[in-house]
Amino acid sequence: MSETLSPRSPETPAAPSGPGAIGHALRHDWSVAEIRAIHDLPLLDLVHRAALVHRQHNDPADIQRAALLSIKTGGCPEDCAYCPQSAHHTGEGKGGLVPRERLMPVESVLREAAAAKANGAHRFCMGAAWRQPKDGPEFDAVLAMVRGVRGLGMEACVTLGMLTPAQAERLAEAGLTSYNHNLDTGPDFYGDIISTRTYDDRLRTLENVRAAGIGVCCGGIVGMGEGVTDRAQMLQVLANHAPHPESVPINALVAVAGTPLEDRPPIDPLDLVRMCATARIVMPRARVRLSAGRKSLTREAQILCFLAGANSIFYGERLLTTANNETDDDAALLRDIGIVVREPVLAAAE
Repeated sequence: MSETLSPRSPETPAAPSGPGAIGHALRHDWSVAEIRAIHDLPLLDLVHRAALVHRQHNDPADIQRAALLSIKTGGCPEDCAYCPQSAHHTGEGKGGLVPRERLMPVESVLREAAAAKANGAHRFCMGAAWRQPKDGPEFDAVLAMVRGVRGLGMEACVTLGMLTPAQAERLAEAGLTSYNHNLDTGPDFYGDIISTRTYDDRLRTLENVRAAGIGVCCGGIVGMGEGVTDRAQMLQVLANHAPHPESVPINALVAVAGTPLEDRPPIDPLDLVRMCATARIVMPRARVRLSAGRKSLTREAQILCFLAGANSIFYGERLLTTANNETDDDAALLRDIGIVVREPVLAAAE
């Protein structure tokens, strides 16, 4: 079922006809073929249509900066082929690619959050390398972190693995803004990347998060060896959720030595532009997050992603365990394109 929005104003350009002509409706009934047709449009047509949709539903000058901190690192029992935190990927040292570290103290996390806010971040994301959190002191500490981040006046997001309904409810009571739980890829390719958790496991956690009233942050990774149809399938799963995820991270694979995907070549930056544009068209109000892999993009490629509808970046020198763009470089980039960073507004309810 489509939800028709209010009529466009005289100043709003008419939506073009053809595969990308859906700027005036929110839909939850996409087919893979439709999404693939949008993705495969001539690039300039695709970016133009995505920009029209973006400007109809969002303020193009609103690019949110989010900081990401690994609060518990290494030793994850999952076998995600891209992840250096997996205990399954031991490399030559046979001791794990990333040293195991205990959960950070609450006070240390909140100091990091305060520093991120001082550097211009409005959203603070915390990741723990767990399959699923266990109820007890560590989960209670995460709840205290969430309350503390919210007390700083920031949005709070966590990614902790799978959640039970009761855990989602407790996170909601603590004030959690959003829960990140990526699908990673389309359902047909998923088994080539992960064997320790099913696609249905991921979807079940998303259901628990949504039922608790927490915002959903869910996207995927491109460049793992998947095909374009796999990418379209992932976007179809997301776009056919009602409501759409409030936040959709688009990641490019960072090939880490010692992981099964260490030899994957870097993706063409234009593939990332296409994914941002397609996500924007099929999920008009979501915050499309240009996430991992951005360090390999030129300034011009990043600007093209912003034009195509990306409206968030991770801000800071590290993303969990991989390198990210320098904070000063990001500030200069946003300044040079005329972006004034403001307090973010959560996506409107559908």
